[in-house]
Amino acid sequence: MAVDVDDVIATEDRPRRITLVRDTPDRVFRGVATASGCTVLGIMLLVGLFLTVRASHALKESGFSFLTTQAWDPDGGNFGVAAVLTGTILIAGVAVCVAFPLSTATSLYITQYAPEPMRKALVSVIDLMAAIPSVVYGLWGFFFLQAKVAPVSAWISRHFGWFPLFKVDGVSADDPLPSTTIFTASTLIAGLVVGMMITPVVTSIMREVFSQVPGGEREGAFALGATKWGVIRTVVLPFGKGGMIGGTMLGLGRALGETIAVYMIISPVFTIQPHILQSGAISVSSLIALDFAEANAFGLSALMAAGLALFLLTLVINFAASSVVARSRSGASS
Repeated sequence: MAVDVDDVIATEDRPRRITLVRDTPDRVFRGVATASGCTVLGIMLLVGLFLTVRASHALKESGFSFLTTQAWDPDGGNFGVAAVLTGTILIAGVAVCVAFPLSTATSLYITQYAPEPMRKALVSVIDLMAAIPSVVYGLWGFFFLQAKVAPVSAWISRHFGWFPLFKVDGVSADDPLPSTTIFTASTLIAGLVVGMMITPVVTSIMREVFSQVPGGEREGAFALGATKWGVIRTVVLPFGKGGMIGGTMLGLGRALGETIAVYMIISPVFTIQPHILQSGAISVSSLIALDFAEANAFGLSALMAAGLALFLLTLVINFAASSVVARSRSGASS
C-alpha cells in the first residue's frame, strides 16, 4: 500500500488536539467558582435595577435638572444631586490624598525595611484598624480630631487662602484670631476621618503586591550597585503600580459610600461648597441617612435617585481602575 508523503507531512504539521480531562473535584470547584461569580454579577445588576425602578418617579419629575440642581426639597419639586455629588467627591478626594501616601509608605516599610517581629506586629495592628466600626471613627473625629484640626485649618486659610480650595468665606487674612467654629464640621475633617478608615484596606492590598516582587529582579538591582531606595524606585514601585492603583480605587469606593462617620461630623449644606476648610458639607450617603426616616413616598424616590447616581459613579471609577490595573505587570500576572 502506497503512502503519500505529502499527506504524512500535512498530518504532522497540524497541531495535535489536546483533550483536558477534569476529575470530579475539579468540575465541582469550577462550577462553584462560576456560580459565585455569576451570583455577584447578578446581585450588582439587581441592585442597579432596584434603584432604577424606585428612582423612576423622581427622575421623571425632575428630568435632567436632577444633575444640575443644588437644592434638596423633594416636597417642593426643587431637588438635585449637584451639591451632594460635589461634596461626596471632595470628601473622598481628601480621604484618598491622606490614605495614598500613608498607605504607600507603610506598605514599603513593612515589606522592605521592617524586621520580621515588627512586621508581624504591624500587619496585625493594621488589620485590627480595618475592623474598627465606622461609628468609633466618627466619635473620634467629632470629639478629638475636630478640635485639633480647626486651628490648623485657620492657619492654612490665613496663609494659603488665595488658593480656591483653602479659601474660607467671611475670614480675613489680616485677622490673627478668627473664630474656630467656622472651621469645624468641614470637608477636610470628614475627609481626614474617612482617610484613616480606608488606609488599612489600601495598605493591605499594597503590602501584598509589594511582597510579590520577583526576587531575581531585586537581587539583580542590588548586584548592579543599586541602593535600597534605588531598588524600590526602579523595581518595587513599577511592579506594584497595578496594586497601588487598585487598592487606592478600592479605598475610594469605600470613601464615596461612607455614611455614619461623615454624618456625625459634617454640617449639611445643599449648595456647592468647594472650600474644604469651611464648615458645611454634604455627601450622598449622609443625605440618605439624614432624610430617610422622615421622607414620604416621593422623598424616598428622590433618595433612591441620589443612591443611583452614587452607584453609577462608583461603577465608573471601579471599571476605569480595573482597566488600568489590567495593563500593569502585577495586574496582568494576577
